[in-house]
Amino acid sequence: MSRVFAFVLATIFLVTTTRVVAQAQKGNSPLAPYFPARDNWQHKEPAQVGMNATLVDEAVKVAIAAESKGSKAMLNYLVESYSREPFDTPIGPVKDREGASGVILRGGYIVAEWGDPARVDMTFSVTKTFLTTVVGLAWQRGLIKDVNDEVRPYMPPGVDLFAAEHNQKIKWDHLLRQTSDWQGTLWGKPDWADRPVGPIEQWPNRKLYEPGTHFKYNDVRINVMALAALHVWRRPLPDVLREELMNPIDASTSWQWHGYDNSWVDIDGKRVQSVSGGAHWGGGMFINSHDMARFGYLFLRNGKWKDKSIVSEKWIQMARTPGPANATYGYANWYLNTLNNNGRRALPSAPESAVYFVGNGNNIIYIDWEHDLVVVFRWIDSTTSVNKVVEKLIASLAPVTPK
Repeated sequence: MSRVFAFVLATIFLVTTTRVVAQAQKGNSPLAPYFPARDNWQHKEPAQVGMNATLVDEAVKVAIAAESKGSKAMLNYLVESYSREPFDTPIGPVKDREGASGVILRGGYIVAEWGDPARVDMTFSVTKTFLTTVVGLAWQRGLIKDVNDEVRPYMPPGVDLFAAEHNQKIKWDHLLRQTSDWQGTLWGKPDWADRPVGPIEQWPNRKLYEPGTHFKYNDVRINVMALAALHVWRRPLPDVLREELMNPIDASTSWQWHGYDNSWVDIDGKRVQSVSGGAHWGGGMFINSHDMARFGYLFLRNGKWKDKSIVSEKWIQMARTPGPANATYGYANWYLNTLNNNGRRALPSAPESAVYFVGNGNNIIYIDWEHDLVVVFRWIDSTTSVNKVVEKLIASLAPVTPK
């Protein structure tokens, strides 16, 4: 090989490497998408994925220091969270928690983790995102033709979830966006008893809103959606999730999706439990941080895992689109980083395109397409602390000025 030719090759290599590093420092990951196999998730040093190790380490320390101050005894924690409400007695399983944990992914590789990310914990309302995804899978299959269809015609004979005059106008989109204003009692919990507003004497006779016009976070109505989806699928929703999504993304077998002691129904002659969309009264998704990270990473890759499309990209676009009643909320539990009524973003350090799935605790999956990041937080005290972590992670992608 001539010296000139060797010099040219060396120059090309240097220029290419410089471009890759610069691209990583700007936040656009140069890495080809990596999909971890079950029980074999590759780790990378921050520098290998274009991140500054010192700032990543600082981000992890912030997350650990910001652990939730709530009780680790789960029954006590539920009392702390919901004791103002009537009908607050748990009717589903609970599990005591341990300390904070989490995972940081870039390009699909584990860059950092803290606590015990393999520990299975209650994840509260992140369960809602699993639920709306299962509804999306039904939509992909054609079991639900249009999210703007009224739900009542999809129910089999004898199911009166949407028979009342007020509930007849409810559409799938309303359930997905928490704007249905469904009225009634399910599994012994009346809708008005969940996060009640106004004077106590008015709670049972609350104001009714036209479906689709008013956002109200409400687990009773989410559980109505879970039961409606069960009647559409005609088989247990955990089985659907396992076969259609969790197995294809090589998740572990340690997760469990629970319902309530009294949420059993007859489906084609079989006794099936209708699962809950959270842990308000116990139940919901019990899952480890690694499986949460896989779930988030699937969406970072726009619903694809390797060469297989699992969740429709169109569905993800729909889930990320705010409805008319709430500019910062898509489908449950897709929190959008768009401007709120005060002209602010919940995560000022994150791009407007980022989303995060949130459950009480806080349990959070943060997804950032612009920076090729997924971050799982377990038991962090606030979105303010999440923002501090995200700020350091995004800063870690910028060139570091020598002192």
